[in-house]
Amino acid sequence: MTSATLPVAPQPATTLPALIARQAERQPDALAVTDGSTALTYRELVDAAGRLAAVLTARGIGPGSAVGLLCARSTRLVVAQLAIWRAGGHLLPLDPAYPRPRIAEMTSDAGARLVLGDKALLAEAGLAEDQTLVLTEHGTDGTGPVAPDAADPAATAVLFYTSGSTGRAKGVLVPHRAVTDLVTAPDAIAVGPRDRVLFHSAVTFDASTFELWAPLARGAAVAVSPADRPTAEELGRDVERFGVTTLLLTSALFHHLAARQSRIFGVLRTVAVGGEVLAPEHAGAVLRAFPWLELVNVYGPTEAATFTTLHRVTQADCAGPIPIGRPFGGARVLVLDEQLAPVPAGTVGELWIGGDRLAQGYLNRPELTAERFRELPGIGRAYRSGDLVRQLPDGTLEFHGRTDEQVKLRGFRIEPGEVEHALLRLPEVAEAAVVVRRAGQADAALTACLVLAEGAAPAVETLRARLAERLPAHLVPTAWTILDALPLTASGKADRRALAAGDAPARRPSAAGTLSPIQQAVAEAWSRALERPITDPAADFLAEGGHSLLAMWVVDDLREDLGVELSLADFLAHPTVAGQAELLERALRDADGPDGTGDPGSPGSPDGSEGSDGSEAPGGAR
Repeated sequence: MTSATLPVAPQPATTLPALIARQAERQPDALAVTDGSTALTYRELVDAAGRLAAVLTARGIGPGSAVGLLCARSTRLVVAQLAIWRAGGHLLPLDPAYPRPRIAEMTSDAGARLVLGDKALLAEAGLAEDQTLVLTEHGTDGTGPVAPDAADPAATAVLFYTSGSTGRAKGVLVPHRAVTDLVTAPDAIAVGPRDRVLFHSAVTFDASTFELWAPLARGAAVAVSPADRPTAEELGRDVERFGVTTLLLTSALFHHLAARQSRIFGVLRTVAVGGEVLAPEHAGAVLRAFPWLELVNVYGPTEAATFTTLHRVTQADCAGPIPIGRPFGGARVLVLDEQLAPVPAGTVGELWIGGDRLAQGYLNRPELTAERFRELPGIGRAYRSGDLVRQLPDGTLEFHGRTDEQVKLRGFRIEPGEVEHALLRLPEVAEAAVVVRRAGQADAALTACLVLAEGAAPAVETLRARLAERLPAHLVPTAWTILDALPLTASGKADRRALAAGDAPARRPSAAGTLSPIQQAVAEAWSRALERPITDPAADFLAEGGHSLLAMWVVDDLREDLGVELSLADFLAHPTVAGQAELLERALRDADGPDGTGDPGSPGSPDGSEGSDGSEAPGGAR
């Protein structure tokens, strides 16, 4: 296959701040970003970012400076990102949910000179005061002169950390040019001044790049989902109250919403889906129910600026595997064999990606950069994706798995080797292999298969808790199997295929206990999600094999069963039947109101049509 590309008008090299400044000149009073309590026009966004950039410059931030950002989703997060770039620095996004050691490792590896963020989050992370800057509502209280744009189109814009097979995360250096090509590509997902795009992804997830900067580069508005971990119901409310037209979802979340026939699709114009294989049955069901909806299947690694290919899905596509489409926005692709020769059309080969959308490489990892980024004839510098694809007769690409053990699970890229390294650091573990069981299904589980050290007999809950002290939640296995020995291949390596195909680990039966009526309702919702009876008020959802997507299902069921909302963050912070029942009982009492009238609040509550400052939230329910 020769290099494939769509005709794209050449884009002048520019930066993200320059793109936003251009929109501020064209439509200074148009809405740029809102989180329901605060709204900024383009003029206000650019001015706030300029003032904060001046503060950063005074703190020594300039070209080459990594600046951490540890902040809840809000308008101030958007201001802070733009300010970092205007000062000439590059963004190091940090997830508030990450454990302290992970944040410390990332800031140290990145050489971050400063971390911006919310006061409470900075304190929880244990960062020194002289290394931090607390953000206020619109950035900081800085009132100095507005700083000019100091960013360079070739300079790093974002440093994203992804799972690493050697046991530590690797930093991907994404330049401004790569992101600006993504968000301005005329053949990409259509976003215009009348659109509103929901920002609901974690800032450490590269999908947030599209959610934030595609709308702002094109004169549209960003609607910020204020919930830490929005449930399906909260996403639906955000879409309706903000008047969202465009939504980006992981495949797993799309499948969940499709299976439950969510009303969310009824008010949207465009839904983009990526991260894992898109299930034809779910795509077909959504298109039949909402025939006006534009459904776009997107594919791409962080090393190629979020999306490399896209495909607008039709009902005809849903008869078989849905293509990942064609390259766009200046990206180019080759499908090669192991000798780096092009394969014939229709033959499976490895996807290599070229063009201006590539990352600069991996921070402090020259050998890995040289291994994954190479110069190839006919395409120039290219990235070896490790993904297997084949070209269909119409020129679109179809995904066919991986060349290595890397997996995608609920939108996260996971290198099993990183989890295995962390497991082997535990003295009770002699051998470890990590696989995904039931891959592609709603109950897919990251599974730790362990051989324990002689004489060790730790509780699985203890191992899980100790792993969670070092790794993000998505890297902590939800299923655990203890073996006498790992099965081996003929070459003497762990037989991952056999482990992945193995039976689910036997689970101890849930202990019987006396359940209150609300505990019984929680236990029944758990039982439906976990597909086995739960009868113990002390049962722990994560220890029973649950994960965040299953938690979302349970939250939806409890809302329908009891008529009260339990946030996903509260669910995961109180993971026992008894703990969740107590939260629900409190919510039911509050719902009765102080006078028993059933009116717990006043107008202007977060779920109403007014912001906390009394102003109407832009884009009311549709």
